[in-house]
Amino acid sequence: MNVKRVWRIVFTAMLFTMLLFACSKDEPAKVSNQTDMKSESQVTQIPTKEAQESKTEGTNQESKPTDIVTQQPVGQMKDDTAKEGETIKKEICDISSIDLVKEIKIGWNLGNTMDATGGSGISSETSWGNPVTTKEMIDAVKAAGFNTIRIPTTWAKHLGTAPDYKIDEAWLNRVQQIIDYAMENDMFVIVNAHHEDWYFPSYDNFDKAKEELTAVWSQIAEKFKDYDEHLIFEGMNEPRMIGTNFEWNGGNEEGRDVVNKLNAAFVDTIRKAGGNNPLRHLMVPPYAASSDTRTWSQFVVPKDDKIIVSIHAYTPYNFALNAGGNTEWSADNANDTREIDSLMNNIYNNFVSKGIPVIIGEFGARDKNNNLASRTAWAQYYIKKGAEKGIPCIWWDNGAFTGTGENFGLLDRRSLTWKFPDIVSALMKGLQ
Repeated sequence: MNVKRVWRIVFTAMLFTMLLFACSKDEPAKVSNQTDMKSESQVTQIPTKEAQESKTEGTNQESKPTDIVTQQPVGQMKDDTAKEGETIKKEICDISSIDLVKEIKIGWNLGNTMDATGGSGISSETSWGNPVTTKEMIDAVKAAGFNTIRIPTTWAKHLGTAPDYKIDEAWLNRVQQIIDYAMENDMFVIVNAHHEDWYFPSYDNFDKAKEELTAVWSQIAEKFKDYDEHLIFEGMNEPRMIGTNFEWNGGNEEGRDVVNKLNAAFVDTIRKAGGNNPLRHLMVPPYAASSDTRTWSQFVVPKDDKIIVSIHAYTPYNFALNAGGNTEWSADNANDTREIDSLMNNIYNNFVSKGIPVIIGEFGARDKNNNLASRTAWAQYYIKKGAEKGIPCIWWDNGAFTGTGENFGLLDRRSLTWKFPDIVSALMKGLQ
């Protein structure tokens, strides 16, 4: 074999080795890129089971599978590696309202805010003196132990003309933003239609009220169709014949009948909506959301396993609400506790014991010349009796602390501090 041929063979072997080595370096890089791409796709598509477990963590309720899914902004989810604007599919938990309410421990009302009727556009939010709602406020509420927030919302001032009654998009988006603050804290959220004169419950007004109610709630249902069971709709707030002799005395047969009809129209509207709305939990009130048993005799609860009765009870009235009433209250005085005991027993016997869940959507005791000790004792007793009967309660916080008005404020929303931490502690102790 001549020398030239030997060198030719050696050179070919060296060249083949170099090419083989170069390819072996490139291949891991390709594998690494594929791995990165896969992890990115997993961020945007969390398995349904994991998403469901993240919502039911800490409860004993086993989620049932369902074909209805939600697509929520990633910002609402715990997975902070997802990119803004992406969506995640997750199931809505198909459980009865009686089971859902077991997960609702105690709530807080964002009162005199989205229900305020002054100003124009989104400036209505601050028209009654409260500051713009921030995520930090809702964080403070959650940190204090509340797991539910009710967002009273007035829509009338933000609607277009009949027959569409189109909701102002900026207002609807602002409501959504506040809902998302709470959703990011894994809280339950109740949104309602508050201070709405248009659902005056009379036969003469029924057709118009039904038309507007259907139009408004159809739009709300569409906006939030992809939200899961943590978002609850409440059709009306204290529907009553405002300005008449029947306003606060339990109503009359006509008023109670029309409230039933409007409740039915509300439920029908949501059930016909798309997305998760066929499984949405809904709250319906008796006339004026009254705790007076006279209003319940004619009250028709829609036949649906995702219905919650909404009742408001500032009880006893002379201590909790009446400006000229009592300033003192004691858990050791049977005359003071009797009305609370009766309230909870009546709700339990008429509804809860029959498989119909109830939420007391508004309660509280206003400040009367700094009667803090009595209010603290009252708060703990009230919640304790409600918890014993499986009736969660939501404190009415209107942000008011001064003057001679209804000062139900607990959270100073500007400093993010609790003005009456003893009352907040008492509320939480009542759950124990």
